[in-house]
Amino acid sequence: MDTQILSGKEVSNAVYEALKNRIEALKSQSIIPGLAAVLVGEDPASQVYVRSKTKKFASLGLHSETITYSTDITQDEILAKIRELNNNVLYHGILVQLPLPGHIESETVLNAVDPKKDVDGFHPYNLGCLTAGKPTFIPCTPKGIMRILEHYKIDLSTKHVVVVGRSNIVGRPISILTNLKQKFSNATTTVCHSGTKNINQFTHQADVVILALGSPEFLNGNDIKDRAVIIDVGINRIDDDSERGYKLVGDGEVASLLGKASALTPVPGGVGPMTIAMLVENTVEAAERSLH
Repeated sequence: MDTQILSGKEVSNAVYEALKNRIEALKSQSIIPGLAAVLVGEDPASQVYVRSKTKKFASLGLHSETITYSTDITQDEILAKIRELNNNVLYHGILVQLPLPGHIESETVLNAVDPKKDVDGFHPYNLGCLTAGKPTFIPCTPKGIMRILEHYKIDLSTKHVVVVGRSNIVGRPISILTNLKQKFSNATTTVCHSGTKNINQFTHQADVVILALGSPEFLNGNDIKDRAVIIDVGINRIDDDSERGYKLVGDGEVASLLGKASALTPVPGGVGPMTIAMLVENTVEAAERSLH
């Protein structure tokens, strides 16, 4: 059996193409969607993500600014900056890049962002709306997963979805989205995590497995049933003998999943590009809502 590769690059390009008219409509009203990213410290993965975001915003003619701080910044200083950004009409979205240093309470900082500018979808107000089945801003990675499934016409209705991971960034919101009563959702969803015994007993029952555990090549072909769909959110570095000294792998062991799964997202090039695409889309939506 051939395994279909679900390309996040292909889907994200379709998203950007669809956004062009909406962006031009905003510009015709003298509004350029703008994003402010707050980056603390020098975490390599965070820096790569923010650079990719900045490059994509620039290519679409959108406004973005990255505000960088050293790790010795105080929480009060960050909160003051967020209050300033909340009141700045040039920025329709505010992104606080995680993780933050240990002396800063991430929850306090995220909660300080105006829910109307919370394009990451992490504010309790927006998470509450999602839980109630009336989403406002949907967290970018879960929203990107749903868009991939929609693009490739993978209908979740009546299906059993197993989510491996329960973070507020991916696992928890995607478990809600897959379970909502709407097109491409309406699944029966099981959430597993690092404390779940015998996770493969659950993944073996799944029509769709969403991996968001952060454990390199955790899932293999023996852990799934024939023709299951695998959505791999994991991005893990493994040391190797290549020139750069490492390779990127997901939470799934691709070699054993190919030929067993009916479809899977690659790492890299799967879910990753969709996270930035959904950040752009959420920022455009925030700019549109600012008109009302």
